[in-house]
Amino acid sequence: MYEPIRTKSVHSLADDALRGLPQRTREEELDIRLAGHLTALLTVTDELRVLTPDASLEAAAVELAALVTRLSGGRAPLRAEPSALRADAPHVASLHARARMLAGNALSVATSRGDEAATVVTTARLEAHGSAEAVPA
Repeated sequence: MYEPIRTKSVHSLADDALRGLPQRTREEELDIRLAGHLTALLTVTDELRVLTPDASLEAAAVELAALVTRLSGGRAPLRAEPSALRADAPHVASLHARARMLAGNALSVATSRGDEAATVVTTARLEAHGSAEAVPA
C-alpha cells in the first residue's frame, strides 16, 4: 500500500549536526533565567535605594547580589549607577510596581527550580514592594 521511504530523514541530519554543540540541562537554564530576573530586580532595587534611602533596601541589594553571584558561578553582577533623578511619588510607585513584578517572576522560577534561598528572598521582596506600592507617598 505505502511505498517505503528511500531517503534519509531530514530530522536525522539535524540531530547529527547538533551532537557537537554544547547542551544545557534544565537546571542550568533555570539558573540562567533566575539570575537574569534577580539581576533586573537588583537594578530596580539600586534605583529605589538612591531615590528613597532605606536600610531594608540596602540589605535586599546585598542579598540579591549574593544570590546572583552564586547562580552565576561566582561572577558578581554588573551594577550601574542609577540614572533616575526624579523622586516624585508616581515614579517611585512605578519602580515598586516593576520590582514587585520582577520579584514575582523570580519567585516562580525559584520555586520551579527548588531554590529555597532565592524563594525566601524573592518572597520578602514581593511583600515589601507590594506594601510600599500600596502606601501613598
